[in-house]
Parts: sequence; structure tokens; C-alpha cells
Amino acid sequence: MTATPSQTGPLILGGTGRLGRALRKLAQDGHWPEGRAALWHGRRGDYAWDMREPAPPLHERPEGVVVLAGVTSGSPEELAANANLARAALRLAARDGLGPVLLMSSAAVYGRAEGPCRETEASPANAYGMAKLDMERAVAEEVDRLGTEAPRACCLRLANVAGCDQLFDAMAAGQVTLDRFTEGHGPRRAYVGPLSLARVVSALLSAPELPPVLNLAQPGAVPMEALLEAAGARWHWRPAPETALPETLLDTAQLAAIAGPVATATAPGLVAEARLAGWRPA
Repeated sequence: MTATPSQTGPLILGGTGRLGRALRKLAQDGHWPEGRAALWHGRRGDYAWDMREPAPPLHERPEGVVVLAGVTSGSPEELAANANLARAALRLAARDGLGPVLLMSSAAVYGRAEGPCRETEASPANAYGMAKLDMERAVAEEVDRLGTEAPRACCLRLANVAGCDQLFDAMAAGQVTLDRFTEGHGPRRAYVGPLSLARVVSALLSAPELPPVLNLAQPGAVPMEALLEAAGARWHWRPAPETALPETLLDTAQLAAIAGPVATATAPGLVAEARLAGWRPA
């Protein structure tokens, strides 16, 4: 007779990546998850698994699965691994009767679309955005294939995460060059702080119903120059090239209806959350 695994918090697949490390720092400092400790995946760790191989047994029973594992750059062939990683996560969840499964997609699926971008839309403008949209389609196909054994699955179209995106990387490295548009402002982006992200994910893991796709951001679009000022970074302007994107804004009405109200993003708040999750400027 097989022993029933003990109950734990969520299984975090891809826990050693940039976002995974930020969330783990929050967890280690007692900020998340509430209640039982998460189970962290990597090539080594709480749950060691090369996701290209069959999944080994789980000795604890996670309370849902959060898929952070993914490829952010490379050739189209390398980026196609995002769909394969999603399929692997869904097969593990189906095998062990786990759910829900929250998979990180990206606001990049909206490309250059003018906001507020809604979940019914998608128009990727680069290979990464296309790969994430392909991942969403692969999830839908895998859920159909698994039939009655399929876990509940939701692809989260994630905004920029404070402390884990290119702007915060540039601030950590030194002086930043920021595009300025003819109107006199820099890029405005949809953001979510890592602590806000953790809290929303926790709420979604407990939600009785989830859509196949859901935007995940704090309401609003934050000027990047405001983030630089709030962080005390060294930076200067340059004229924005024609290819620069002035704004990304996500519609968060569906998220609020499921997870509850989320605080509007502010530059000081985002910088504070980034610091809480381990980010430091130069």
C-alpha cells in the first residue's frame, strides 16, 4: 500500500530562476506563502527534477503548482522549450491529482497593442511573445488531451516584476539610459511587485474557478523615470527610437474579481517590494 504524501504548500517549479529566487527570499523571511511552507524545485533542492525527463515521485502533497520555469531568450527553437516545460508540469499534476496549476505567461503576448490589454486579445511582436502564446496554446491542447485527469490550469500573463526586469537589472549594474518620447516622458509599463505577486498567486491557488488565461499586474502603468528616481539610481535620457514602445497597460478587472482588490502600482511601493525580495541598486 502506498503511503499518502504529507500536505504542504505549493510546488514551485523553476524555483532557482530570477523570479523564483525573489519569491524564495520572501518565503524565507516569512512573507509568503501563508501557512505551510512551499516546496521548491530545481535540478537540486526540495524536489529535484530535470523537466526534460519523467517526473520523480513526490513525497509531499503540494497545495497546487506554480510554474516559473521558462526560457526568456534564444532562438525560436530554444524558446519553444516553454511549451514543453508547461506540458511536463501538467503531466505531473495529472499524475498526482494536483491543482490548480498556475503557469507564467507574459504581457509580451500583447506586443505593441495599446492598452488596457484584455485576455481575449493577443498580438505578439517578437519571438519571446510568440513563444509564450504558443505555450498558452500548448496548455489548452494538453488539458484537452488529458481529459478528465487534467488539472485546472491558468496561464498568467505576467507584467514586469519589480526587481526582476531589465530596468531593475540596469539599476543594479550602474547608470541607466532611458528613452524619452517627444511628449517628454519615458516608457510606462504595467508592473507588479514581488510581494504583491506572491499574495495574488496565493489567492489564485485557493480560487474555486480560474479562467484559462488571466492578466497579472497591479493596476496602472508606472513611468520608468519615477522608478529610477524612487530607487535613487544614476540615469540620463536619450531620444526614444521609432521602435520604442511608449506604454504597456493590462486590464486587471478579471484578476480583481477572482483574487480581490490589488493595490495600484506606485514607484516607491514597487522599489520597496523589490528590496524586500533581495534586489539592491548599484
